[in-house]
Amino acid sequence: MKKRLFVLLALAATVAVITSAQTKTGTTVGQFLLIEPSARITGMGNAGVTMYEEAQAAYYNPGAIGMFGNHAVQFTHCVWFADITYDYAAASIALGEFGNAFASVTALNSGDIDVRTVSQPLGTGEKYNVSDFAIGLGYGRRISDKFSVGLQVTYLQETIWHSSMSAMALNVGTLYRISADGLHIGASISNFGTRARFDGRDLRIAYDLDAATHGDNSNLPGDALTDDFPLPILFRVGLGYPVRIDDENVVHLVADAFHPSDNIESVNVGAEWGYQNTLFLRGGYQNVFPQGQPSEVGLTIGAGLRYAMASSAIFFDYGWADHGILEKTHRVTFGVSF
Repeated sequence: MKKRLFVLLALAATVAVITSAQTKTGTTVGQFLLIEPSARITGMGNAGVTMYEEAQAAYYNPGAIGMFGNHAVQFTHCVWFADITYDYAAASIALGEFGNAFASVTALNSGDIDVRTVSQPLGTGEKYNVSDFAIGLGYGRRISDKFSVGLQVTYLQETIWHSSMSAMALNVGTLYRISADGLHIGASISNFGTRARFDGRDLRIAYDLDAATHGDNSNLPGDALTDDFPLPILFRVGLGYPVRIDDENVVHLVADAFHPSDNIESVNVGAEWGYQNTLFLRGGYQNVFPQGQPSEVGLTIGAGLRYAMASSAIFFDYGWADHGILEKTHRVTFGVSF
């Protein structure tokens, strides 16, 4: 009897998980928050929860903020699908024994799109656009030489023509290094925040309170109410391991596991080869173990250059990612640390 009950419960849990994976896709707002900014980490399969050598690593794990050793500024430009543009800027400020501060700005824009209606399928002559914006402030601190924690608060807004929605999100994370050249372990939760609904001029309507009654006002002003939706919460956990071949060659291996609130679990893996801490070649693969459905993400590659000057450095990174039928995306990141 107990065995049968266990089997039934296991089947029920499996069905629940499968149903959840199928029905939750497309039920969250703020999807632009899931676009990974760093060209370096993109080239490594977007497995970045254990990375901390650049300011944009805070996107993947706020715990990295505590590991930053100096001031840094980074900017990423990405050509997304359908000529959508994505830009991300990040800055970190070292506060000495008080930890480190972090700030980021994210912007996504569709460009002008023709307004089309059923009666005018070729266009009305009007244009509209879709834009997303987010600004984040973070703080991180080393609890010890091996362990750091961090958090980031983000305000975001999505706008479609004359209607918009806004929300607040919280990211938290931890990072643990067994040693500088040893195993790194990271975990983070992103986009834990408020629900949001659209409101604006485009949702203003005129309606007839009682269409069967003649002589009343058939153009009463009203609002079309939209449902409110949550943000796409994402839990990351991962491992990183730098392998020092000799004084000039270092290989960095990374692997991340993802548990999103609106999709199925996945695993990303990647690697980076660095020569004299100046030239870098990268490769990776996203969604190594797809669960029950084909994946539209896969191979990633990238390269980077770093030029050091005394206590400062300038670096440039490029990342390419395959997205299946959606083709490919390109990211370019430029940064300065000092």
